Amino acid sequence: MRGELKVNEPLSRHTTWRVGGPAERFYQPADLDDLAAFLAQLPASEPLTWLGLGSNLLVRDGGVAGTVISLALIPDNLQHTGELTISANAGVACAKLARFSAEVGLTGAEFLAGIPGTLGGALAMNAGAWGGETWTIIDWVDVMNRHGQRQRLHSKDFEIGYRSVKAAAECWFVAAGLRLQPDIDAQARQRIRDLLAERGASQPMGLPSCGSVFRNPPGDHAGRLIEQAGLKGFRIGAAGVAEKHANFIINHGGASAADIEALIEHVRQTIRVMTGIELIPEVRVIGEVLPERNEDDRL
Repeated sequence: MRGELKVNEPLSRHTTWRVGGPAERFYQPADLDDLAAFLAQLPASEPLTWLGLGSNLLVRDGGVAGTVISLALIPDNLQHTGELTISANAGVACAKLARFSAEVGLTGAEFLAGIPGTLGGALAMNAGAWGGETWTIIDWVDVMNRHGQRQRLHSKDFEIGYRSVKAAAECWFVAAGLRLQPDIDAQARQRIRDLLAERGASQPMGLPSCGSVFRNPPGDHAGRLIEQAGLKGFRIGAAGVAEKHANFIINHGGASAADIEALIEHVRQTIRVMTGIELIPEVRVIGEVLPERNEDDRL
């Protein structure tokens, strides 16, 4: 192995909410060949969890069994591969990918600047922002299975929906190619600046969050429903519904994953009772609940 293997690594260091218990094992491969070699020697029974920038992810306080794989150390390998195509490894930040596409004179990927995660995470959930969705600009993807075998696939090989992507077999995204349009008016960079300014004006920045917590229900917005229910500023422990945008939950300092998960459920239940609408979380919840200690344990 040429990467970094850690034991009992706190996942609070690797999630944007800054919460989460330890990973039993935490591996950061040096490159995709190293990743393939690492996967090939793992037991078939070993639980595997893949981690990008840790956004749209809630790791419970009891941590994660098995091995967590982070692509943070893998080179981005951003390339302008053709007149209208670019490619990159899955660990590249979406915002960096958006800027690169604009720099090489292409448009269509500007919305990625508003997604606080990696290309791999965006592929896994068909992430979107400002009316754009990841899979609308995907030309091909490379996936790797748990045996370290790599394969190139296309959108027809997946069931793609709103904030959801399903594959026929267990595999993980490791690289992708994007097909874009020529930036004829040379405005892609300005559009990115405008979108980021809009984001800064409407969303809480500089505080630990995961981005949007809930999917927008058909014909409505989750943030509007939560605000209408009077939940802006509502807290459980140090976790609170953001005042600036009600579809964000903020860690105000010292929140536990249990606080955040309880707040998510409280919001869902409140909206369900008030409107009959079932809010579906975008955020993925993984790991084990930390067992509660009784009085004898605390003495």
